Amino acid sequence: MATASQDQGRRKRRISGYGEGSTEVVLSVDAVAEEAARLAAEAPSPEHLLHLAGGEAFLAIEELHAGYGRMEILHGLNLMVGKGQSLCLIGPNGAGKSTVLHSVFGFTTITGGVIRLGEKDITHLKPNEKLKDAGIAYILQDNSVFPDMTVEENLWMGGWLLDDAAEVRARAEEVFAKYPRLEKRRRQPASVLSGGERRLLEIARALIMRPEVLLVDEPSIGLEPRFIDMVFDILDDLQRAEGKTIVMVEQNARKGLEFADIGYVLVSGQLVKAASGDELLDDPDVGRLFLGG
Repeated sequence: MATASQDQGRRKRRISGYGEGSTEVVLSVDAVAEEAARLAAEAPSPEHLLHLAGGEAFLAIEELHAGYGRMEILHGLNLMVGKGQSLCLIGPNGAGKSTVLHSVFGFTTITGGVIRLGEKDITHLKPNEKLKDAGIAYILQDNSVFPDMTVEENLWMGGWLLDDAAEVRARAEEVFAKYPRLEKRRRQPASVLSGGERRLLEIARALIMRPEVLLVDEPSIGLEPRFIDMVFDILDDLQRAEGKTIVMVEQNARKGLEFADIGYVLVSGQLVKAASGDELLDDPDVGRLFLGG
């Protein structure tokens, strides 16, 4: 978990919106890929990953080989995050960041390695089993609300794996109590929501199944800066107040690392750097390649 000093440092460096840095240090996509590949020789050890996870991994990936069909995207990837921690994956386009989330949730072809949640091997569970039995929810990067359904009906859809309709409605009421902004719009179609409110609805819908782990793909994508701050505040509350474990991919690397306890840098389907979010923010290679400064 993050120390008090790390939390204080994160608050001091907190920014609004994108904060992408100056344009004076912009590198081409190819240059970023070449420079990032150079870092692969310094890949972190499993012992270092375990240390970052607080000495006990709640979600662990060991030597994972995964992809889509015959195309392997992840080549022996390791990942460890402790219970109640947050981890942000950054790296160039095509590095395999979203594939990590897809693999954890059961969307990829896994040809080697193991995924564990606590002591349980969840490598080959199907997505519905990951959600219902393992307590893992995946929040997609694409707009996944049903625009013609009401906000309330969208929440009910989050409980589609539950057999008891009354239980689904009761859980929806718990979510409405937590997020009054949605409760005020419960009878309105989701199409009237702002971009930030739709993102809130997507997160809230995932909570109906009471997951322990949230896989969050590009939470800031397509949002105005004021809504980006709102979404990250919501995720921060879920981690700090409710003890959710969060693994995210975030296009805005600075914002993601500000939020996360742990940061991983992926290149070509391999892990090349791992440190606390604050340490990666101060890393000159990471700053030059991914933070615009």
